[in-house]
Amino acid sequence: MSVASHVTARAGEVRLTGFAVFAAMLSAAGLPIYIHAPKFYVDEFGVSLAALGTVLFFLRLLDFVQDPALGWLSEKTREYRSAMVAGAVAVLAAAMFGLFAVTPPIAPMWWFAFMLTALFSAFSFLTISFYAQGVSTAEGMGEKGHLKLASWRETGALLGVCVAAVAPTVLIGTGAPFVGFSLGFCLLCLAALLLMRGQWDASAAPDEVGFGVVLGDRQARRLLVLALVNATPVAITSTLFLFFVESRLQAPGMEGPLLLLFFLSAAASAPLWGRVARRIGAKRALLIGMLVAIVTFIGAASLSAGDIVLFALVCIGSGAAMGADLTLLPAMFARRMAKVAPSAGQAFGLWSLVTKFTLAFAAVALLPLLEARGFETGTTNPPEALALLTVLYAIFPCALKLVAIALLAATRIEEEE
Repeated sequence: MSVASHVTARAGEVRLTGFAVFAAMLSAAGLPIYIHAPKFYVDEFGVSLAALGTVLFFLRLLDFVQDPALGWLSEKTREYRSAMVAGAVAVLAAAMFGLFAVTPPIAPMWWFAFMLTALFSAFSFLTISFYAQGVSTAEGMGEKGHLKLASWRETGALLGVCVAAVAPTVLIGTGAPFVGFSLGFCLLCLAALLLMRGQWDASAAPDEVGFGVVLGDRQARRLLVLALVNATPVAITSTLFLFFVESRLQAPGMEGPLLLLFFLSAAASAPLWGRVARRIGAKRALLIGMLVAIVTFIGAASLSAGDIVLFALVCIGSGAAMGADLTLLPAMFARRMAKVAPSAGQAFGLWSLVTKFTLAFAAVALLPLLEARGFETGTTNPPEALALLTVLYAIFPCALKLVAIALLAATRIEEEE
């Protein structure tokens, strides 16, 4: 029995809430770590921005070997996927607790590196397995199954980011906000495992599809390149968000509410983008989202100290644009993989590698650059450092989005019928 037929037989058992909660768990362990962890280790343990950027860069170098290998492992262990996923979730939860709730028993920079290695390894395996499962599940969901599943999955993911981004600020009154954050994450891991019970496809994998098949497909290659270029602005703005609010807007204490507004806008927009895509096509909908992003980046470039209300509008617009990126582009790639690489594990190993590389680029390129210009968190910074912060946060992402628009316009996208 083919994967599509197998899943069709189980289509009535698909629990989209399980996919949403599992996506929330993964997203809470992804982007928020790049937002919180560097600043946490700078403030609590005095680790330099340059050192943290270097660690994050070398971890991404590891991904060049690890993520494709984890894609292969996900395919080879498909018959035991439920058990493999449970083990990886346990590692993910333990690493999150160690990162934020355990006082480093060794040099903080090395502890940071070890915990992130464990966390990102588990995160990669789970992301690859989860998105590969989504391909086979969506094939059995009928008309526009990929867009429907993507809407649930990415809405859950964005809600998870919302909670994870703001939780340390909400828990600040406890005296140990990141301990509470890590404990809450462990509970979320347990809930995600329970809600996804019975959703993992344990059928034998179809004939193995290597990287050559994926990279040999012209549309798949274009989508991978597009994902790289299009995700980089989000990585840049996410990495610099806390520094921009604290130092450029001079609004310490407003980081939490503004982050929440940004991610709530993304979460609220995700199902709307799904509906727009079903009506006018995913490619046109994504182009609209990219144009919204450019408008908001231009707006952010003109802000100065005290422009909190205007920046709130930027958060709403850029959040809505990110909702389009995270909902539509993965759905396009999943749809294509259903045609050229049905097993999808190694394909999403490549996808995971591409999307995480952008966060590494942001960390290794931007944080040392700011430090070299004299930027320091929590202090009064020189005008040239603030000017560079504005250029990196707003102007550079705008230029990258223009490149992404050109790539998307030149790429033929097969829409779901």
